[in-house]
Amino acid sequence: MLDFAIRPLGSLDEYRAAVELQYEIWGRGLVDVTSATILKIGQRVGGVTAGAFAPDGTMLGFVFGLTGIERGAIVHWSHMLAVRADVQNLGVGRCLKEFQRAAVSRIGARVIYWTYDPLVARNAHLNFNVFGVRAVEYVRDMYGDMGSDLNRGIGTDRFIVAGPVDADELAARRAEVAAARTDAEFALAQVVNAGPDGDVLRVVADGGAPKLRVRVPADIGVLQATEMAAAARWRASTRAAFEHLLTAGYHAAGFVADPESGFGHYLFSNETIPL
Repeated sequence: MLDFAIRPLGSLDEYRAAVELQYEIWGRGLVDVTSATILKIGQRVGGVTAGAFAPDGTMLGFVFGLTGIERGAIVHWSHMLAVRADVQNLGVGRCLKEFQRAAVSRIGARVIYWTYDPLVARNAHLNFNVFGVRAVEYVRDMYGDMGSDLNRGIGTDRFIVAGPVDADELAARRAEVAAARTDAEFALAQVVNAGPDGDVLRVVADGGAPKLRVRVPADIGVLQATEMAAAARWRASTRAAFEHLLTAGYHAAGFVADPESGFGHYLFSNETIPL
């Protein structure tokens, strides 16, 4: 078990350490850096700037978000989650998000928004199956050229997702996603972005099956490093699928990862979303 504690950042050195961690993860070419000043000011006006610290004081990761008002309701936007490469997949990121959720709950927020690259299968699994998000919008090249190798050659298309803050709402959403993952109809649903029969425009225009799937690679990072042309084709095919399905009234009901097959699948439905 990794030993760490999560708490709000409280000194200039800690804010600067969070800036340095951004460079460590995304490279010195990163142009869209969240500065120490913004990390501190955001925290001062109701946002969250918290770090995960090892017993020796080393920052293992941090989360940063801003709190605001949307249509009269308090909402939170989680702008950045960063975890050192050597401690990823050990629960640090999940604990940081849980700390953030608890913090914004105390000030009355009901929803947390954030973005992620829908081509990154491990993040799709985490967001849908653990954090119970709903996909709100697909945005082309949301952040432009960030100067990071993580988006090299495929741009910065993003899903904007909404995660519930209330514990009961989160539990209910996780149950919905779990049900979708074990639904036999989804397991057999057409993949709309694969092969000559996978034309999403035609599938939807022909009446639209109530359940469809969108395929993504198990690890887009490997393709970026070895087959950039293939990575770019994945971006083009998923962009067309996501945009058209969301416009046609479908919603992402969940995500199923299958690393052995080399793919993951988003599960889309045009059935009524449970309240």
